[in-house]
Amino acid sequence: MAHLIAPSILAADFLHLKEGIDIVNNSNADWLHIDVMDGHFVPNISFGLALMPAFKSGCKKTKDVHLMISNPDQYLEAFVYEGADVLTVHYEACDHLHRTVQRIKELGAKAGVAINPHTSVDLLDDILEEVDVVCVMSVNPGYGGQKFIYQTLPKVRKLRAKLDERNLDALIEIDGGVGMQNAESLLQAGANVLVAGSSVYKSKNPVETIARLKNIGQV
Repeated sequence: MAHLIAPSILAADFLHLKEGIDIVNNSNADWLHIDVMDGHFVPNISFGLALMPAFKSGCKKTKDVHLMISNPDQYLEAFVYEGADVLTVHYEACDHLHRTVQRIKELGAKAGVAINPHTSVDLLDDILEEVDVVCVMSVNPGYGGQKFIYQTLPKVRKLRAKLDERNLDALIEIDGGVGMQNAESLLQAGANVLVAGSSVYKSKNPVETIARLKNIGQV
């Protein structure tokens, strides 16, 4: 299966969000990654529900919504209603993770679980059969433009081995500091989805950068 590229709109020019969305629409990007931050679970505050209708109507690609928030269960239905195709919650924010994942799927979205850099992939052993996406954070969540944490690579290899051993189809998504300098290593380690923020939106030609990321490993 070819890997997926999910540009993170958090890194776009907020004065020109429509242009940021159109970069995804008019490129061979697969998903639009939308970071929702509450200033509580993470120190930053970013997009909320009020912007989701604009993303829903403006973006033709899969909307990949990453909830970096406390008490995500309160907002699952609203985010799916407003267009989330993939809805990811944090392992660290969920008291009843299995129930949360099941609810996301009942609502009709793909269910993702994200883990912070300090969280072991072993803690997901009892939920892997239920999830569609595992998002491995390769920076500490809360801000864009951070440096990639290279301990992510052995985590991805370990997670890939677990999924393959159990013949599971969950996608491994990498979020944070992803660019041309590490994308190939991440894909070789077993990642399927690369979230690219600054490396896309801060580049001179974002559409070309997406194409380069998409073409890694293609013959």
